[in-house]
Amino acid sequence: MQVLVSEVGPRDGLQSLKRIMPTEAKLRWIAALAEAGLAEIEVGSFVHPKRLPQMADAEAVVAGARQIPGLYVLALAPNMKGVQRAVAAGAHKITMPLSASHLHSVANIGMTCEVAIEEVGRICRFRDGLPAADRPGIEIGISTAFGCSIQGDVSEDWVFEIANRLVRLGADSVGLSDGTGYANPTQVKRMFNRLQRELGGHAGGAHFHNTRGQGLANVVAALEAGVTTFDASQGGLGGCPYSPGATGNIVTEDLVYLLESMGLDTGIDLDKLMQARCILAEALPGETLYGHVPNSGVRKGFYYADPNAARSTDLLISAEACATLA
Repeated sequence: MQVLVSEVGPRDGLQSLKRIMPTEAKLRWIAALAEAGLAEIEVGSFVHPKRLPQMADAEAVVAGARQIPGLYVLALAPNMKGVQRAVAAGAHKITMPLSASHLHSVANIGMTCEVAIEEVGRICRFRDGLPAADRPGIEIGISTAFGCSIQGDVSEDWVFEIANRLVRLGADSVGLSDGTGYANPTQVKRMFNRLQRELGGHAGGAHFHNTRGQGLANVVAALEAGVTTFDASQGGLGGCPYSPGATGNIVTEDLVYLLESMGLDTGIDLDKLMQARCILAEALPGETLYGHVPNSGVRKGFYYADPNAARSTDLLISAEACATLA
């Protein structure tokens, strides 16, 4: 079975850092990720640069990423103005963050939940008015779906009321996001099973953070519920600036190794993924990068799920290797 790993490091990973990665370095990193086999990459966020100066070059990054053959370019936009910018830049798909937590919604995008839902409807009508060739996909990740570090518990029924309303308004897919790291595997399996039942083909993927060490356990639970698309960030970078205590995403390198070890085909070459990690380390000297597989290597006898894949199994994935590979 094939599983899509959607890389969100260039957006979710970089937005949480105080430093700003130069545009040229971002594009070298994105190109290396694509070369490793990541077919879908969220490359930037169209928000006001005063809020996230790390994303001020979003137009240039989308334009550069569009030049990479075969790459499906995603961008995040929280409102109509951001969506219009992303469309003009040429993003293939736009991810919109919509929180199930009322308090987080106001803190994160400056809108109540109800206003944010109405904004999605406006944006879907705007998209439908574009020429067919220019219409991006509209994907919603319901953030704080599993709980909120500001509000606390979030009603599951409310999460699914939102999800169904978004599909009726025209969203192409709706997934569930745990940017606060509150989710547990039992909850994940229950909620994604319900998402599949209620939304059918509009049910989207999973976005997990590893704040409390549950990230990969939650991936396995979501797989059991039929999820086949997972967000991840190289080096485990990330964390919502408006979720107190939130830390990084699940590590792309660890996720790929987990999936391939389970016999699930990601199409990603771990050797080349490590080379992309080295570019990231070079561009952000001194920044902590996480990951068990990069630190420890793969087990002896490791093979990719696809026996016909022309991918290396003589894996060089150590911190010391970066000086050679970069």
